Amino acid sequence: MATPWRHCWRWTIGSTSTSVLETICGFNGRSATFAASSFRGTGAVAGSGKEGLSTRPVNTTSIGNYILTSRHKSRLLYPTPKPCCCKRIHSDAKLKDPFSLAQKDLNHLYDDIKKELFVSKSELKSLCDYYFDGKGKAFRPMIVVLMARACNIHSNRDGDLLPGQRSIAMISEMIHTASLVHDDVIDGSDKRRGKTTINEVWGERKAILAGDFILSAASMALARIGNNTVVSVLSQVIEDLVRGEFMQLGSKENESERFKHYLEKTFKKTASLIANSCKAVSILVNSDPEVQEIAFQYGRNVGIAFQLVDDVLDFTACASQLGKPSATDLKLGLATGPVLFACQQFPELHAMIMRRFSTTGDVDRAWQYVLESDGVDQTNYLARSYCREAIRQISLLRPSPERDALIRLTEMVLTRDK
Repeated sequence: MATPWRHCWRWTIGSTSTSVLETICGFNGRSATFAASSFRGTGAVAGSGKEGLSTRPVNTTSIGNYILTSRHKSRLLYPTPKPCCCKRIHSDAKLKDPFSLAQKDLNHLYDDIKKELFVSKSELKSLCDYYFDGKGKAFRPMIVVLMARACNIHSNRDGDLLPGQRSIAMISEMIHTASLVHDDVIDGSDKRRGKTTINEVWGERKAILAGDFILSAASMALARIGNNTVVSVLSQVIEDLVRGEFMQLGSKENESERFKHYLEKTFKKTASLIANSCKAVSILVNSDPEVQEIAFQYGRNVGIAFQLVDDVLDFTACASQLGKPSATDLKLGLATGPVLFACQQFPELHAMIMRRFSTTGDVDRAWQYVLESDGVDQTNYLARSYCREAIRQISLLRPSPERDALIRLTEMVLTRDK
């Protein structure tokens, strides 16, 4: 019988105990303010010079105060734009391609989802299958598969997925897609993934019912896993999605609270699904809370970085790249990272944010202010800070091709153009 792996690894270079993040990315305390803060009341910040995983409480209200302390051109995050530093990883091994490593386990993903959604009524089946056409990125299931394999190897098992872990990967995509269907109804969107949205084709009522049906099928698949802790963890995702949507409908008058509100909303709407899915697959193979927290924190940081980059692309990518119209967030009245940073250089944005860009000309003026500011660069740098922390967290696991692929994935998150 294999001996359980009791302690998490801190990958070191030479004889020092420098963490992989410090070695690769020049991680420092200032970046940690952003990257390691948790939005679950208090967070865990891992020590930078000690073996294992040490924790201390984090006051999440300090995030907004730290970011928003200057009314002039911001030098808070970095003096000059920096290239992505997440490319300088292992000198002793080439990092594996995440998609190719996970491909075997994702080959039948959409077929399995369609089996879960099987119904005799043809119209409902057409609605439910609409986005499960195999043309999506399957980004979330890929992360879940790689995290499951990395945790299995860390726990002295082979890398093959357990049936429950495979189900969690499928469930993560189902929950994500159901949330997209509901989001499109709320936002009145007519394009998604380069095709006409369900609400445009079948109407809002049927779109809402289709989203509900996908969620119900995901819940049934979750119950069949038979692990109460996993059910509880993934149920939290549903709650976070709803709370995040309500947070998106509101705003904060105070500027420092506004940024904290934005980051917490980003966690709930985007990162919670990735973080809790990663934690769920770790629970099935390892009872060590430290390993489960590593999985959660990797998913949380990658998830927030992914959404930050998505918010940047709304200003820098064309509609054909995104598969949806650009400037969507501004048109919906949403102030994302680039706008909040730009507000420090263009205080005129404050009033626009509070009225949700509803006055004629607000969207065009806000767009111009963002492009004239360093809001895009600052948001990109913040995304890099979260990816650095994701790298540091995942590097505490035992080395494996899947662990290294998760490290490489952070680079792909930062450099994607759609």
